[in-house]
Amino acid sequence: MAEISWRPVPRSRIAAASAPRSPRWRMVPSAIVLGVLALAVLVVPLVVDLNEQYVDLAVANRPPSAQHLFGTDELGRDVLLRCVYALRVSMGVGLLAAVISSVLGTAVGALAGTAGGWVDRLLMRLVDAVASVPHLLLGIVIVAILRPSLSAVVISIALTHWLSSARIVRSEVLSLRTRPFIDAAIVGGSSRTRILVRHLLPNVAPQVLLATTLMVPHAVWHETALSFLGLGLPPHAASIGNMINDAQRSLLIGGWWMSLAPGLLLIITTLAISGISGVWRDRLNPKRRTELTW
Repeated sequence: MAEISWRPVPRSRIAAASAPRSPRWRMVPSAIVLGVLALAVLVVPLVVDLNEQYVDLAVANRPPSAQHLFGTDELGRDVLLRCVYALRVSMGVGLLAAVISSVLGTAVGALAGTAGGWVDRLLMRLVDAVASVPHLLLGIVIVAILRPSLSAVVISIALTHWLSSARIVRSEVLSLRTRPFIDAAIVGGSSRTRILVRHLLPNVAPQVLLATTLMVPHAVWHETALSFLGLGLPPHAASIGNMINDAQRSLLIGGWWMSLAPGLLLIITTLAISGISGVWRDRLNPKRRTELTW
């Protein structure tokens, strides 16, 4: 019987095997998908006028074909073309609402972390009070008060999604306040406002930008839910929620394709944005990336 010899494994090979893999490869498919969608959203409206696709009853309720890849709806409109316009509206609402909510959350979190004391306690109790109400329910109340419109949807999403940004900024500010460079700025005679603008906000900017990116798909789903319930954009406007709402009636007569295209587009867009956001989150937190790898 041959004798088995044991050889030590080089340290370089052990380090290479145990090192966390770079998550960059996960960003490539998401970036390609988002690039294609962005190109379609920007180019298609310049080439084809959506008004030309309105009300052509001669081709109403047609299933998918070579001429209409995702079929037509009950008014003869091309479902795929209308999805492109709907995505432009939904993504615009989601981006604008995410930016406004991030600005609001950053202001509240920075004020709470910098002021401290009763101001911090009051603002955090406000955050807890708003968080205790479901986002969708609170959004419905806000839209009902302001009356359904594009601006009402943006305001409702912004006023219900600023909580995470406020908590993130507050925790980062409280952590940064104990750093030596903040003590040096205080000794140098810098005011609270100058310290906040010159030192604290630039250091929390990456976390705020990440929170904004993660908030976009949630805002898109929120707009879709409001439009689906009839409280979002006007019924004639092309949005993902309106298209899914209109497709309910078509499902009863076998028009499955009318809900397939907007549903797939919503899922693909959300997964693409979430993929890029997840990679960025892992890069900002190497410890979490190592835990996920193991």
